[in-house]
Amino acid sequence: MNDLSSILSAPIAQLGATIITLGQALGFGALLFVILLAVLMIALWRSAKARAVAAAEAADHARDAEARMAGILQAQAEMQGRLGTVADIFGARQAELTQSLGQRLDAMTGRIGQTMAEQTKSTHDSLAKLQERLAVIDTAQGNIQSLAGQVVQLQAILSNKQTRGAFGQSRMEAIVADGLPLGAYEFQATLSNNNRPDCLVKMPNGAPSLVIDAKFPLEAWNAIRAAADVDGAADAQKYAAQAFRRDLEVHIKAIADKYLISGETQDTAFMFVPSESIFAEIHENFESLVHRAHRARIVIVSPSLLMLSIQVIQAILKDARMREQAHLIQGEVIRLMEDVGRLDERVRKLQTHFGQASKDIDDILVSSSKVTKRGEKIEALEFGASHAGESDEAAKPQAPNGRAADSKTGQLRLRVVEESE
Repeated sequence: MNDLSSILSAPIAQLGATIITLGQALGFGALLFVILLAVLMIALWRSAKARAVAAAEAADHARDAEARMAGILQAQAEMQGRLGTVADIFGARQAELTQSLGQRLDAMTGRIGQTMAEQTKSTHDSLAKLQERLAVIDTAQGNIQSLAGQVVQLQAILSNKQTRGAFGQSRMEAIVADGLPLGAYEFQATLSNNNRPDCLVKMPNGAPSLVIDAKFPLEAWNAIRAAADVDGAADAQKYAAQAFRRDLEVHIKAIADKYLISGETQDTAFMFVPSESIFAEIHENFESLVHRAHRARIVIVSPSLLMLSIQVIQAILKDARMREQAHLIQGEVIRLMEDVGRLDERVRKLQTHFGQASKDIDDILVSSSKVTKRGEKIEALEFGASHAGESDEAAKPQAPNGRAADSKTGQLRLRVVEESE
């Protein structure tokens, strides 16, 4: 007994200052077991009660389900009757729809056939037009091939330095010859320093001539284009641009040194570029060359700018010729004024003659009016069948105012009334 007490009093754990013995632990476990048993009993009682309630509810649900099933069966029977009616109606409607669809399909087939016939005709017409256009395209292709051959020939011309220079020279000569009269320009003229510019435009009033150069360096430009067509050749394109800039600077300096002669040529010269695209590229990507040319008094001109400049020079030449002929024009104007004076004098004489003739015509009209009135008086003759005695008596009162002519028969009498003019 003492051993059991000592075992139960033996400590088994310590929480802070509280020492828990084995007896306390067993007592706490027994209490916990009793509590769990009570909880289990309560749970079993509640579950039994819940099962009873669920069974009652299940019975209620079963009764409701049976009632609903009966309603469903009744509704199903009604539905079957209605479905039979609907099937009959649907069959009749389906027959009508089939008939209507057949009629519409027949009409649609007719329209489709007509449309297909029209479409076939339209397709044939389109194919005929397409064949005509293909013939035109074949002709255009032949023209393009011919033009390509001409372009190849032009490329062959431009690949040769001498022929390329002749090409630029010919374009410049054509523009100058079309814009200026003969004698106002000279090609390949020799200057005092034995240099020969491509064109020398003679200015009026003894002014120095204008020099036009057409020897544009295209080798470096073609090198730039060739380098641009190669992929990844930025360095080559850069070197070609430098070479082009260098060649153009040398050409500008050569024009300024050879052709700008004081007193003989103008202090400005034209450098002709035979292509509008090259001219635009120079002004866009080589602006320093344009400024350098301006400082050297060299004007870079394209075909359109050269044509405009030639038109301006033509206007200047025409104005100079008019100034040279001013004294002749003035003399002709003086003689014209003398002729106008003589014409005015003769017109005034003619006006006098017309005035006299008009007065004579007025007098003639007055006389003709009097003659007309006398004729009217003559037409107013008096005819009658009276005796001679009556005629004498009727004529007596008229003696003081006029003269009367009696007929021998006594039946015709003419009375003339004199009026003073």
